[in-house]
Amino acid sequence: MVGIVIVSHSKQLALGVQELAAQMVQGNVRLAVAAGIEDADNPLGTDPIQVYEAIASVFSGDGVLVLMDLGSALMSAEMALEFLSEAQRQQVHLCEAPLVEGAIAAVVAAAAGRNIQQVIAEARGALVAKAIQLGVVSSQLSVGSSETTTHTEYPTREIRLTVSNRLGLHARPAAQFVATVTRFQSQIRVRNLTRNTEAIRGDSINQVAILGVLQGHELVITAAGADADEALAALQALFTTNFGEDNTSYEPLQAVDHKVTPAIGGELLGIAASPGVAIAPVVHYQPPIITITEYHVDDPELEWQRLHRAICTAKQEIQTLFSQASIQIGDAEAAIFDAHLLFLEDPVLLEAAHQRILDCHLNAEAAWQAVVNEVAASYHTLEDSYLQERVDDVVDVGQRVLRLLVGNTHSELHLSEPAIVVANDLTPSDTAGLDPKKVLGICTTSGSATSHSAIIARTLGIPAVLGVDAEVLHLEDGTLMALDGESGKAWVQPEPDILDLLEAKREAWQTAQQEARATAHQPAITRDGRQVSIFANIGSIADVQVAVANGAEGVGLLRTEFLYFERATAPTEEEQFTVYQAIAQVLARRPLIIRTLDIGGDKPLPYLKLGIPEANPFLGWRGIRLCLDRPELFKTQLRAILRASAGHNIKVMLPMIATVAEVRAAKEILSEVKAELRQAAIPFDRAIAVGIMIEVPSAVAIADRLAAEVDFFSIGTNDLSQYVMAGDRTNPRVATLVDALHPAVLRMVQQTVQAARTAGIWVGLCGELAADPLATPILVGLGLNELSVNPQAIPLLKQAIAQLSLAEAEAIAASVLQQDSATDVRALVQNLISS
Repeated sequence: MVGIVIVSHSKQLALGVQELAAQMVQGNVRLAVAAGIEDADNPLGTDPIQVYEAIASVFSGDGVLVLMDLGSALMSAEMALEFLSEAQRQQVHLCEAPLVEGAIAAVVAAAAGRNIQQVIAEARGALVAKAIQLGVVSSQLSVGSSETTTHTEYPTREIRLTVSNRLGLHARPAAQFVATVTRFQSQIRVRNLTRNTEAIRGDSINQVAILGVLQGHELVITAAGADADEALAALQALFTTNFGEDNTSYEPLQAVDHKVTPAIGGELLGIAASPGVAIAPVVHYQPPIITITEYHVDDPELEWQRLHRAICTAKQEIQTLFSQASIQIGDAEAAIFDAHLLFLEDPVLLEAAHQRILDCHLNAEAAWQAVVNEVAASYHTLEDSYLQERVDDVVDVGQRVLRLLVGNTHSELHLSEPAIVVANDLTPSDTAGLDPKKVLGICTTSGSATSHSAIIARTLGIPAVLGVDAEVLHLEDGTLMALDGESGKAWVQPEPDILDLLEAKREAWQTAQQEARATAHQPAITRDGRQVSIFANIGSIADVQVAVANGAEGVGLLRTEFLYFERATAPTEEEQFTVYQAIAQVLARRPLIIRTLDIGGDKPLPYLKLGIPEANPFLGWRGIRLCLDRPELFKTQLRAILRASAGHNIKVMLPMIATVAEVRAAKEILSEVKAELRQAAIPFDRAIAVGIMIEVPSAVAIADRLAAEVDFFSIGTNDLSQYVMAGDRTNPRVATLVDALHPAVLRMVQQTVQAARTAGIWVGLCGELAADPLATPILVGLGLNELSVNPQAIPLLKQAIAQLSLAEAEAIAASVLQQDSATDVRALVQNLISS
């Protein structure tokens, strides 16, 4: 991405321009300031060294644009170029564009991914809109637009592939396909031969989806460009491995005709979408209706910028939702939201919206709604009902952007008491946000068993009956309802005999669950006697109660960030102490590992004023790095943890450790806090154990040195995977690289375990990998002492370990380390388990 530097005599002016420009693109552009001089009496001026440092801070191969105000600012910028190499100077462009308007136009163009020449053109033309509005120039002036790169000098390559995925190219494999395409420069087009479609762009999630690709369909994929062969090879690999999915035949859940039988004696027939019985009062959920008005705009480029800002904010919301859903329902189902992100990056859709705004002078809301409706209509024309249902995701994402454009606040369902939610429909985003402890059931008048909302409901364990008669929408809140998600029936104010039957069925199900939980309270021991401790990852007091009920032997990761979010100031020592002590009391002497604050970078807190958004937040000022730089913040948390440790089995865990020096510095601060507590005669566990997260490759490389400093390791495979594979796990274009079952990541785990074993300390693993059934024999075989997972995964994990022998697990672990890819690892383990 193009970097931008603002050079001004006035630091205050430059920072104001920087703030304004950053807000235009939600901080998603590398933007630096070189302004003023270090002279309290005469602060106005420019410094070439400052300019050079600013250029260096945003420099990339995409180029740097420098905008300046008057006089010596230009001279300082020219002098700064002398400090650069000849090759670097070729990438830096001094621009005569107006400082304020030029900066705003430039950051918007850079955020849209335009090249340096296009960014310069936008900056130079920044005054045109103002001139048109004032009547100084004609509105017929053309607006610069990006051109599609052609590859006529390269021959077109072609491959033909047959789709073997049981559901065809549904949302998740389609997202993988598009993410792979966008890694290459070549133009890639796809035809569905079976349906005899026209060729479409491979970088458009919607065009790929509406090809209507089902199992057995033959595709023709063409590529033209310098890396065409590599692109086609990468795509072929996706098809060969079934996009990481199994290839079993698809057995759809029971689907009742949408022409449902009207209510008879309070009984409603619908679609069985998620099994289970729910009996509770009704609560209606109706998201706010977004009403838009179409109108003419005089400044279409400014209107496009407004839409772009809303899309950027929507992406941030979906990324947050993806992170939350990963914790609650697991990475596999949360991958649904990868497709949502790609929808917002679909070049065909964005170009269509841009064209409507520029050519028709439409307001952003009207243009966006029009293109979303067109895409939704395209999905409706598909013959396959499963692919038709993907329109729900299109509408979900489209409504999210519209809500941001019109300024509506996000509507969430807050229940004071457990209830059955009744609605016309629930979007995937709505469903992912439901609390299974409060939402006992779902009853809607539309939807299907194969919709993403239904999939999420099943994962959350919420019974659901969909497609019932619309009269349920007229029920008063508080009306008693019962539903059976297995039979697809619901009852309004059920008769006593119906209630008795349903209560019996619910009790039988609960008894089975209780038996499973009872077994889960036994230790996880392999057939030949190797015990593995099974802990829980939690992020609240409520989570620890669920964890204990599911058989957790302790908490392997308490994410303390929940105490810091959604508030105006940092939590006090007393607030933190109260929460830590409450969680420890629920655990009743079971171990509680508290990870110190892991914010910054990709998880900013406004009240900490962390400064300019970072270009690479996962590699930035976060975790232990931030805490060491903010010792008072760090010491407040450590005091609360130490105080809570009195009489409890609490351990401290430091995140994002990359060096031995960081561990020693943190331990020094911990020692200071201990001394203060001793002096104040405040009790605490003086022998409290200190461990570190192993999630940075450097920590693996020096694990032997780090082991001498701490009492335990805990491997965080979520972050370790993205660092090992050099892929941002929140970026759908490279997220497919981030796979904890890749042999490169598993070898990192092996190396860490060996270092810990040599040093005589124990080592656990608290990433999502621990909850993957295919990973269980590998992790046991690698010698992990402890596995920490989401509470719901504990019973199955213990059951899987009990069915293993250590010798089998070690043989599997040795074999997978010799594989070439995560796909090979999965196939090998699957074959070994099934045989």
